[in-house]
Amino acid sequence: MASTCPMMKMKKQSDHPCFGGDHNKAGRIHLPVAPGCNIKCGFCERKFDCANESRPGITSRVLTPEQGVERVRLVQRHMASQNGPQLKVVGIAGPGDPLANPKTFETFELVRQAFPDMTLCLSTNGLRLPENIERIAALGIHSLTVTINALSAETGAKVYEWIKYDRLKLSGVEGAAFLLQKQLEGVRLAAKAGLMVKINHVYIPGINDHETLDLAVKVRELGADMMNIMPVIPIGLFKDVEPPSELTMELVRNQAELILSQARHCKQCRADAAGLIGKDIDLEKLEASQLAS
Repeated sequence: MASTCPMMKMKKQSDHPCFGGDHNKAGRIHLPVAPGCNIKCGFCERKFDCANESRPGITSRVLTPEQGVERVRLVQRHMASQNGPQLKVVGIAGPGDPLANPKTFETFELVRQAFPDMTLCLSTNGLRLPENIERIAALGIHSLTVTINALSAETGAKVYEWIKYDRLKLSGVEGAAFLLQKQLEGVRLAAKAGLMVKINHVYIPGINDHETLDLAVKVRELGADMMNIMPVIPIGLFKDVEPPSELTMELVRNQAELILSQARHCKQCRADAAGLIGKDIDLEKLEASQLAS
């Protein structure tokens, strides 16, 4: 018997450059409206006033929802004036966790009203994903990225320093187990709701590399569409870890691709990235020129 679940919908193919679309033909913008985070990853150092680094957790400034809509309008107008690829995707990926920030949904609501044809996407650590699936689906968010860096609580305890959930602050194996349960349940519910689901996985030699392929199997079983295995950036607790070589990453991705489709062009973008992947717009320069005109 066919399911009558109101959240069920057919998955749509996408021109989203992070979900299999041609990243030379579709522009995307990340709106940095979500500064707060509910977990502490050992490899994460967030900076809210930084123009000199390019990695997740970095933004030149945090925007209000209204400022986010204005930035979409500015970037859309700029890309249209270049007579090349157009802005197609609006996402929220930080600089903290979007689901730990109420302004995430406020921003999506404003963007949906102002730009009804834009594809919306969301990146999260998954801690608050199960309880928000219905709201995410109701907004018409098409694509969801969930970062899962461990498949066991023991490994997770080496990756995460702590998690916060309501009044709970958990660490060690207990915290990692709680997070993992929420992540896997969130992936299952998101796939059931018809979202395109990508799993980000930070590959840390000697820490979680032994679980990467098993994770690919698990999330495929839960309905994920794609996986993105990223080399650890040696900062924070892992500042002394030697990142995996390009050859190692190629071998791991080739093995994982036998299990689940792999995203190979990820640039580990900033929380305020805009434009084409690998060809980001200089937002400070663009906004300065707008003020001067």
